[in-house]
Amino acid sequence: MTTHATLNSTVPEPRSAVLDDAHVGDIKGALGTIRLDDTTPRHGLSARLKTLLAIIGPGLIVMVGDNDAGAFSTYGQAGQNYGTQLLWTLLMLVPVLYVNQEMVLRLGAVTGVGHARLILERFGKFWGAFSVIDLFLLNALTLVTEFIGVTLAAGYLGLPKAASVVLAAGIIIASAFTGSFRRFERVAVALCLGSLLLVPIYFMVHPKTSQMAHDFVVPSMPGGSGQLAAVMLVIVSIVGTTVAPWQLFFQQSYVIDKRITPRFMKYEKADLWIGIVIVIVGAAAMMGLTAAAFAGTDGFGQFSDAAAVARGIEDKAGHLAGVLFAIALLDASIIGAFAVSLSTAYAIGDVFGIKHSLHRGVKGAKGFYGIYAGLVVAAAAITLLSTDYTQGLMTQFVQVLAGVLLPSATVFLLLLCNDRAVLGPWTNGPRTNAFTSAVVGVLVMLSLILTAAVVWPDISSDAILWIMAGCGVAGVLVAGYFFTFGRRGTKEDPVDRTGRENWRMPPLETLDKPVLSTARKVGMGALRAYLLIAMAMVVVKIVQTALNH
Repeated sequence: MTTHATLNSTVPEPRSAVLDDAHVGDIKGALGTIRLDDTTPRHGLSARLKTLLAIIGPGLIVMVGDNDAGAFSTYGQAGQNYGTQLLWTLLMLVPVLYVNQEMVLRLGAVTGVGHARLILERFGKFWGAFSVIDLFLLNALTLVTEFIGVTLAAGYLGLPKAASVVLAAGIIIASAFTGSFRRFERVAVALCLGSLLLVPIYFMVHPKTSQMAHDFVVPSMPGGSGQLAAVMLVIVSIVGTTVAPWQLFFQQSYVIDKRITPRFMKYEKADLWIGIVIVIVGAAAMMGLTAAAFAGTDGFGQFSDAAAVARGIEDKAGHLAGVLFAIALLDASIIGAFAVSLSTAYAIGDVFGIKHSLHRGVKGAKGFYGIYAGLVVAAAAITLLSTDYTQGLMTQFVQVLAGVLLPSATVFLLLLCNDRAVLGPWTNGPRTNAFTSAVVGVLVMLSLILTAAVVWPDISSDAILWIMAGCGVAGVLVAGYFFTFGRRGTKEDPVDRTGRENWRMPPLETLDKPVLSTARKVGMGALRAYLLIAMAMVVVKIVQTALNH
């Protein structure tokens, strides 16, 4: 593509699929710049390092942003109630995190079109509307949990809660309203570095490193079969808070807004790995230091909230450790609010054709910034007006809704990454498809367990084992069907991956509509039915709980 480097003269070529011309031009990252016309090969360590520094951002922010207020609560609960026995779940999630976000990265760099818009164009109005509506609802509730995290941190630090929420909202809004992508990213990267506060807290509390290393690689189920239901709910929460639907929408749009193209794919993959390492280290540190803080105390097994975790850390390692934990919680809540708000504004801008770029000033993208600020203000207001009970109910609803919606998000991601009209030479290979299909199966199983546990709180361990067994049998039958019949009549020429660094998706309106096979139509129909039934059951249960209270 040939364009000028300035925003005012940046106009994509007629064949480009990019929806906002601000998404084409120089890469202006927090830590460096790459000019649009800079096609010089990167030879030598110094040149590659400078390129990596300029690219760093999307993968780092999306990963660290997921260690937010909800994550502090989930990992704190795992550590306080079960010690370090669930650390292995983090290791199991590493390949899931990478494969999911790598597919999103490819979609963003190759297509130049956001996730929600691709779903709308390739799967129709129902799924397009569903993806935006559920993202909007889930993100709005998630934002409330971020501000709940702000109130918990402020309460521990002795700060006025109302003023803290208003100040946090002001920082979140002001950082995006500069009209400069680079300024926003510098603030976001600085907050990401703030998440490393968990490392010194870890050494101040000094949990047993040998025990953590063992539990990180050796799976175990604490409490035996009698506590299977409770433990499975915590595992589902860990999966839901670590692999969240908003991540898919955020990274794809942020990669586009940063103007990253396939030429820099390997650098963006490195950025993603940096983010994964930081998020796993942070999650493991939270589990370990919480486990050490409450081991042998009356508080073990009695998790309430992140503020109580801070008090337990203070009792174990002193006031400074508790203060650092509260600051880390505050930092995590703000970076989480950044990412969740942006993912919503990007998605709505994509679907409705609103100019949506951090490169634009407020006057140049009023709708985009209005959605972003409106979400933040609304979430802050709800937090200030709600009671402790309703806040707890909303936090529960967010976790459940994320768990219910995650399988569908991964299904669409997998389908898009096998759409040759969309990704051309960048489509998935057989191994990626096999692994992601297995992940979808596991996510569906966990989603069913979570939905059943919310609707029937007294569900037995035997019932959960039956659900797992049923899902396993169904998975084997589906895999057997596709292995036996799935390839008949659908053989395609091998993917030609030569010259893919310069391949971009043509405009969406020029693409042929995908033809769905009978099996895929049945699967999509079943997915639609499950989502509608599961969401209805969860909403009814949440309303009943609120009314009974």
